[in-house]
Amino acid sequence: MGKLIRFLPLILVIALGVVLYRGLSLNPQDMPSALVGKTMPTFSLKTLNNSEEVVTQADLLGDIILINVWATWCPTCKYEHPYLVDIAKDPQVKLYGLNYKDERVAAQKWLQDYEDPYVFSIFDDEGTLGLNLGVYGAPETFVIDHHGIIRKRFAGAIDTRVWRREFEPLIAQLIEEKKQGK
Repeated sequence: MGKLIRFLPLILVIALGVVLYRGLSLNPQDMPSALVGKTMPTFSLKTLNNSEEVVTQADLLGDIILINVWATWCPTCKYEHPYLVDIAKDPQVKLYGLNYKDERVAAQKWLQDYEDPYVFSIFDDEGTLGLNLGVYGAPETFVIDHHGIIRKRFAGAIDTRVWRREFEPLIAQLIEEKKQGK
C-alpha cells in the first residue's frame, strides 16, 4: 500500500495529461447549442440606436438572417468587424447585431467610428437574450432561416476563410429552401 501511495501523484499527473491532450483535439468554434433546430427565443428589447424602439423575435422573421453578438469590450469583435461590413452588402442575408452586456453610448460611438453593418442592433445590456441563446461570450453568430429557426451557432470571429467554409454552404442551402417554399 505504501508503494502505491508513492505513485499516486504520478498517476494523477498522467490522468490529467490525458484529459488535457484530449481537449487539444476539440474545436472551440463547434460549441453545442440546444437551440439549433428550434425557434428563436422570445424577447422584447430596445434597439441600440433608439431607446424607445422595442423589437421582438417577430421583427426577425421572413428573411435569412445572421445575428452577430458583439460588444465594445470584445477585442475579437473589432477584428471581425470589417468582414461584417462586407457581409452586410450581400442582399441575400440580413445582418442584425446583438450588443451584449455593453454600455449604450460606448456602443453607439463604436458603430459610428467603425461603420454600422447591422440592419439594427438589439441592445441586450443585461444579457437576457444572450443567456436565452446560450451565448458564452462575444463574438458569436447565429444563422436563422426564413421561418425563424436557428440553423447554426458559431463562436469566434468571422473572416473570409471562416465565411466561405462555415457560412456560405448553409446560406446557399437556405436560399434554395426558401425558393422551393420549404
